[in-house]
Amino acid sequence: MKVFSNEETFDYSWEEVSTANWRKYCPWNEKSTHVIAVDTLSRNVDAETGILRTERLITCKQSAPKWLSSLMGGTEVSHVFETSYVDPESKKVTMVSQNLTWANILSVQESVVYQPLSATKTQFVQDAKVTALCGGWQKVKNAVEEATVCRFSENARKGKEGFESVLEMSRRAFSEEKLKQNDQEKMAKMAI
Repeated sequence: MKVFSNEETFDYSWEEVSTANWRKYCPWNEKSTHVIAVDTLSRNVDAETGILRTERLITCKQSAPKWLSSLMGGTEVSHVFETSYVDPESKKVTMVSQNLTWANILSVQESVVYQPLSATKTQFVQDAKVTALCGGWQKVKNAVEEATVCRFSENARKGKEGFESVLEMSRRAFSEEKLKQNDQEKMAKMAI
């Protein structure tokens, strides 16, 4: 088993980050072109805790190294099952995901947590456990795990860059909407 860990700080409030998180894989994010589709399977709010629980199926198209692709059956399309929990009381977003494609050969379990560091900064903590399940030589297992962790590292860098652009666009869109609301309120007061 290999482990990938990553921590980042976003210069945005937890409210901005937790809202923009739902737009992470949108046209604003030019770094997430590998994501073909995000399908929401279920979404509910726990009446007692107020925690929003969402299950999604994420479909991706990524090219793997040729030697790994042939080992995995040659398909470039993969599916990931994600469950997320948004706790507005403790201001914490937790997302856990598991690969569905090639799950008999490779297990990738990822967790992501967003929590406020201050009123204007949010901490992002990402951990992934990569385990090659394919039988045979340890050398092959190690190579599969190393290649997967390497891809995770590349995607983490792109993911941060892409999410930064989504956060920037979200802030701009919310600011424009707030200005429009303020203008409408002023117009309504003037009409009275």
